[in-house]
Amino acid sequence: MGRMEWLELGAALVVILVGAETFTNGVEWVGEQHGLSEGAVGSVLAAVGTALPETILPLIAIMLGGASNEEFGIGAILGAPFMLTTLAMFVLGVAVLVFSRGGRRSKELDGEDTVITQDLGYFLSMYTLAVIAGLVHVKLLHYALAVGLVVGYVLYVRRHFKMPGKGEEEGEAVGEVKPLYLWGWTHGATKKEAWNKRSSKWWTYVQVIGALLLIIGGARLFVNGVSLLSERLGIPHIVFGLLLAPIATELPEKFNSVLWVRRKKDTLALGNLTGAMVFQSSFPVCVGLLLTPWELTDEALVAAIVAVAAGSVLYVTMRLRGKFQAWVLLLQGLFYAAFVGYVLTKVT
Repeated sequence: MGRMEWLELGAALVVILVGAETFTNGVEWVGEQHGLSEGAVGSVLAAVGTALPETILPLIAIMLGGASNEEFGIGAILGAPFMLTTLAMFVLGVAVLVFSRGGRRSKELDGEDTVITQDLGYFLSMYTLAVIAGLVHVKLLHYALAVGLVVGYVLYVRRHFKMPGKGEEEGEAVGEVKPLYLWGWTHGATKKEAWNKRSSKWWTYVQVIGALLLIIGGARLFVNGVSLLSERLGIPHIVFGLLLAPIATELPEKFNSVLWVRRKKDTLALGNLTGAMVFQSSFPVCVGLLLTPWELTDEALVAAIVAVAAGSVLYVTMRLRGKFQAWVLLLQGLFYAAFVGYVLTKVT
């Protein structure tokens, strides 16, 4: 029975990731076909697409009802920023060291400092407010903060496109959009016509809607699997949400950053993570503020505090040096290891 539950989680994860990849590809082409800039396509549409699993997963869990699903949902909401500021940065640091061997690249990540600093500043501001709201149990405050987080994210996007450093990020993004998958699957064998911006938008919309349905279906299957496995192993649902859900849904997508590090596209590599941190501290947190009591205690509170601490190290480093050395990113792994150690002492 235990093996079947793990297989169910694995199958759900595959469905979610396939849906996310397909959705991202489709929504990027929506932007391309409607004449949006490279920055808008890569930094906003693609970011929203890749963040969908982490947003839909807790939403589905909370909507299914029950205290255990609500616990898992809150854990998944808090787990994504925690994982991005710690484990994901550690993986990026390892990638920098590996690809710098033989002088193939520098041991420093030299991205556009104004872009990365802005991302980290917005993340710390919004996420800290979310943590404070989790300690002050006033629902009216939660509703007001939810509105504020949405407004804050809109302002962040607006400011992002007005920043002078945008040109470098857009330049790195050129050529990153792959041909529409659905067109390739249905026309690949005949190769009568290559996919381009002037191709029918109907194909793009069908792919986006189909991919969204895949993500929702996979998320529901994943939540059911976690619930069964958590009860069998006697591990709190919130621990699964904090540790398992973000690794399963977020980390595979962030391996794009590893590929960009290899190609010396440091602004994209870092922005892929910091941009996701901003998004995860706004819309998913709104779900928690509006649909749950949003009372942060024990593991949830510790994970949130660790994420703020790890994010602060990144922010201060970027403000002082304007770039990240590999050892600073490796340091973030200690935050993750410390939290895992704390959780193990609680469940054993």
